[in-house]
Amino acid sequence: MTERTFSIEFFPPRTPEGALKLRETRRRLALLEPKFFSVTFGAGGSTRDHTLETVLEIQGEGLAAAPHLSCIGSTRDNIRDILATYRAHGIRHIVALRGDLPSGMAAPGEFRYANELVAFIRAETGDWFDIEVAAYPETHPQARSYGEDLANFKRKCEAGADAAITQYFFNADAYFNFVDDCTRLGITLPIVPGIMPIANYAQLSRFSAACGAEIPRWLARKMESYLDDNASIRAFGLDVVTSLCERLLSRGAPGLHFYTLNQAELTTTIWHRLGL
Repeated sequence: MTERTFSIEFFPPRTPEGALKLRETRRRLALLEPKFFSVTFGAGGSTRDHTLETVLEIQGEGLAAAPHLSCIGSTRDNIRDILATYRAHGIRHIVALRGDLPSGMAAPGEFRYANELVAFIRAETGDWFDIEVAAYPETHPQARSYGEDLANFKRKCEAGADAAITQYFFNADAYFNFVDDCTRLGITLPIVPGIMPIANYAQLSRFSAACGAEIPRWLARKMESYLDDNASIRAFGLDVVTSLCERLLSRGAPGLHFYTLNQAELTTTIWHRLGL
């Protein structure tokens, strides 16, 4: 069996206070020994410098780091420069994404889709980078159909991706069905489930509406019943997400990728509950 990959995601801090907080979060999560930490990249490269700073700090601590790279709003020269910077610092791992169109931007730029970015990275750098791409078991919110989204994913894989990380979900069957459909299309790369620990229902609902992740009705109603009792929501969420992870791993998922929102406690608890 291929070794499973367990990874952790941060967003780059924008303030000195945020940087201090993330260092403490990272110190705690590094004890879990994930395979790598990924760092997000804002729309149109809006957090480019913060992403690089965070990645270099992680790398300087002797930990593996993978910057996200979004192509919307970027040019080939711009992406070429970013790739050169990452190579110069010895970074060998990238999460390549289309990204969201920044507010007020009418056109996507020189890259329209993530497969074009992946192909460009391969053309420019050969096999220097391990490239992760995004997958959407519940369908990308802008896709016209499930079939179209699946075809888009296949194009990203064929362009040169090494592995994929999914948008978070709470319906394991959506993931299993997606992986089965990918297998039928000849897609064999690892598809790692994205996991979102539940800390706050209002925040989770807002994120899910924006990214197209479904909160099952029973789960939403149960969390709503707790009203403002965040301690109960967190305890219930730990049980739900731990059970989801157990089912995914027992059915052969090639690892887990945790969306931490720069918090350590919930991811650490789930990690230990799973015996990782």
